[in-house]
This record gives sequence, structure tokens and C-alpha cells, in this order.
Amino acid sequence: MLSFADAELVDLSIGLEPGAASEPWPPEVEYFDHADGAQLLSENLQGLGHDVAAEDFPDEEGLAWEEVHAIPHTGTHLDAPWHYGPESDGDPAMTIDEVPLEWCRGNAVVLDVRDMAPGAEITPDDIDSRLDALDHELRPGELVFLQTGADELWGSAEYLQRFPGMGAEATAHLVEQGVRVIGTDAYGFDKPFAEMGERFVDSADEGELWPAHFAGREVPYCQIEKMADLDRLPRRTDVPVVCFPVSIEGASAGWVRPVAMFEPGTLPGGGEHAERSSSEHRSDGGDGLATDGGVPA
Repeated sequence: MLSFADAELVDLSIGLEPGAASEPWPPEVEYFDHADGAQLLSENLQGLGHDVAAEDFPDEEGLAWEEVHAIPHTGTHLDAPWHYGPESDGDPAMTIDEVPLEWCRGNAVVLDVRDMAPGAEITPDDIDSRLDALDHELRPGELVFLQTGADELWGSAEYLQRFPGMGAEATAHLVEQGVRVIGTDAYGFDKPFAEMGERFVDSADEGELWPAHFAGREVPYCQIEKMADLDRLPRRTDVPVVCFPVSIEGASAGWVRPVAMFEPGTLPGGGEHAERSSSEHRSDGGDGLATDGGVPA
């Protein structure tokens, strides 16, 4: 049995990066160093009636801290059913603080869709053919991750455009088999924004707008967007992953750091712990702030 204490780990996330070129709304982080911390703490103590100066701290240094301004759809995050609409399957949709933790852990099933064209829609047949290639029948509670390869483009404008996206039927197809969390290494779960916009203009069909997201109004599920390093997971279905989101009261999403766990000595790539900073997912083709329509994925 896998021991959490001894497990080798793979980080499947992209972090919060100030000024990230692949984020339409990159997080803003103000950093306060140890000298700032001494000043702040001394002022707090003075407010409590204690005569303490910044110079009184060891080495005149206090505690470092940061102030972060970011939407919860920045970086790797888990979308709650509330993101898709006010109701799901006739009941009030769950916000991120209401999502059952039991949904957020299970064995990972990675479906490789890197052969699909950017802008293509993933269908139930696409799902089933890849499950057949794995000789696997989905079990309730498993986590399904879509490997589009888009994480290799992190840091460039292409990241927002070059990936296939889930359709409503494919989403329902997975949820009806007991899958509650579906992840992707792409910017968004649906097709790229530009592709959806073009399809809607050509057809005037509202079903072309965020169909996979809006499927969550009928079948409750969560999705993880902006995952990374899915190529480090073997093409088998017994690798446990945990992906517990940050709990934000009443929110549509929460930041998440999915982590895969391996028995010691079985981690692909040599068995070392995989703890890479999100900057290592950057493409060399970064060319400034990339935008793709102006709404969170």
C-alpha cells in the first residue's frame, strides 16, 4: 500500500506568476521584505500600547509577507459548478467551498489528445477510443485528465489558442460514468475563445458558446484548467492524485496544486521528486501579454 510519507511526488500545476504572459489578468503580488516586516510588526505592537521599535527585532528584521490581488481563475485552478450557472441538475450549484473533498482525490486516467487539431471539439467517440487504447473502463471517482500538450506553450500567445476543447456531449459522457473532476493542461476546458466566437458568428447557435462549461448546469462536475506535466504520468490507471482547492467562501473557483503520488522507485524519469517552478513551463516564444477575449476560462 502506498505510504504518503514515502511517496514520490509530481507537481501537475502552474503557479501564480506576476506578469505572466499567458494570463489575460496576471496576478499582482506586492512583496514586503524582512525590514518591512519589522516595521509593520512594531507598528502593530505600538497600537496595542507596547513600546516596540523595528530596531528591537533580531537583526532589525521581522517577518516577510506578500499582498496578492488575483482572480481564482488565474494559474491552475478548480472550477466549481457555480462557475457554470446558478443551478446544476435542478439544485443550487455548489460554490468552491461546498465541493466535496471526496471528489478531489482518486486515480488519474490521462487521455492523450495531442493528435487533435487546435480548435477541434473532443467528442464521446474521442474519449472512448482513448480509453480503449488504455484497455480501461472508467470507474466512479476516477480523475480524467486531458493531455493537449498546450502547457508546452506557456508564456506565449499561442497558449491561449492552440488546443482542442471538450464538447458538451463528451463532458456529460464522462460525468455519467461517475467522473466528478476532469482536468486539462490547456488554458480552457472548452475550445479556444476565438474558435467559439467564430463558430457562433457563423451559426448564431448559442450552443457554440462554452458548451462544455454549460453542460455543468445539467450534470454536476468540476474541472481543472491550466494543469502541467501530464506527460510525466504513465499511461496506466493506478496513480493516485490529490487536487484539493483553496476554499473561498461563495466563490466560483479556487487555486489548486494537483499532485500525483508514486511508490518509491517507480516515478517515471528516474525517481526524483518533481518540484519545478511554473516558470519552467514557459515557451521561448513569449511576446508580452496575450489576450483571448476578456473572460476567465
